[in-house]
Amino acid sequence: MATATYPPPPPYYRLYKDYTENPNSAPKPPPPIEGTYVCFGGNYTTEDVLPSLEEQGVPQLYPKDSNVDYKKELRSLNRELQLHILELADVLVDRPSQYAKRIGEISSIFKNLHHLLNSLRPHQARATLIHIMELQIQQRKQAVEDIKRRREEAQRLLKDAYVTLDGQ
Repeated sequence: MATATYPPPPPYYRLYKDYTENPNSAPKPPPPIEGTYVCFGGNYTTEDVLPSLEEQGVPQLYPKDSNVDYKKELRSLNRELQLHILELADVLVDRPSQYAKRIGEISSIFKNLHHLLNSLRPHQARATLIHIMELQIQQRKQAVEDIKRRREEAQRLLKDAYVTLDGQ
């Protein structure tokens, strides 16, 4: 019984058979997807928008205004999370049947923490790019200084060699 190691190529490879002779003979790639699309049963969007907690069905535990003090709110949510975890331990010891409510509250706090952190991602990305660009500028300045130093050294060596030849 003979078996193939690899499956045969898909039939559309024939569309590219004349590509080496005429690169324009290949079909054009499909246009980029815009809007929403379905992949493996999940709905996705090409827009880079952070959905609100209400859209996700999660109660927002921090103020809804645009001037949120992220540091203060993250600390507050972190303390609240610690308190709820301690309460969960207490509930599991004393009243194990009531743990589901505490788990739901902890889940809500985690989702709020993640939402706050994700809203800081654009700022983090911008700061990272600024840092990378500053490093590149510094490296290029060092490279220019190194080139200038080597040029001056080469000029000095040439001048010394010229003086030595004139002295003979």
